[in-house]
Amino acid sequence: MSEQAPERTKIGLVTGGGSGLGRAAALALLADGWSLALAGRREETLAETVALSGAGPDRVIAVPTDISDPAQVTALFAAVRTHFGRLDLLFNNAGAAVPRRPVPEVDFADWSRVMGTTVTGTFLCAQEAFRTMRDQSPQGGRIINNGAPSAHAPRPHAIAYTTAKHAVLGLTRALSLDGRPYRIACGQIDVGNVTPVDGSPQPAAMQADGSRAVEATIPVARFTESLLLMASMPLDTNVQFLTVLPTTMPYVGRG
Repeated sequence: MSEQAPERTKIGLVTGGGSGLGRAAALALLADGWSLALAGRREETLAETVALSGAGPDRVIAVPTDISDPAQVTALFAAVRTHFGRLDLLFNNAGAAVPRRPVPEVDFADWSRVMGTTVTGTFLCAQEAFRTMRDQSPQGGRIINNGAPSAHAPRPHAIAYTTAKHAVLGLTRALSLDGRPYRIACGQIDVGNVTPVDGSPQPAAMQADGSRAVEATIPVARFTESLLLMASMPLDTNVQFLTVLPTTMPYVGRG
């Protein structure tokens, strides 16, 4: 009886891997047996994530990258292919946060920063991942975009963020359609309020009626469990959209 060939290690890339949900995703994927490249603007925070994982350079690399810069994104994916030889998963997580303001007071620089990172950066990384997954052997892979409940229903005073996340929703649908001939699956995870990992209190959020309320949260583990579920699916199966949020969080109708 012949021995069964060992299962191939899966290779992933997480953008925004130096903090927040990106760091949580990276640590969960590494603990689940993935090998990873981590991208983000700040080298020191990426190094912290690597140190927290306890994984060696054969399993995790950090590549400082501004994903709004096409040349840097091209170099990022070249580094992944050189180090690991292929790519099975892109978690398109990086985004930009700016102050919430009424529409007349939105600063153009803030608008441009959100669009450049959340929309253009997500597209550039997805485009390079698409090329890599299409051309590698075995062909295919999975792209998971980090959306938000705001990709479906807005919050007050968040027009830049809401617009950007609606654009990510369109990217997800287009990538899912265009990836079919190449065994490239694309889905989106929309995460509600997550308990602050630094132990700070959950801030009050503006509601649809203009009032403010401290909303319920879920531990970050609910997010990582959901992400691992999506990442673990065989390529003949896609989780198109997954929304995970506190049961009592205002979302449907936004209150």
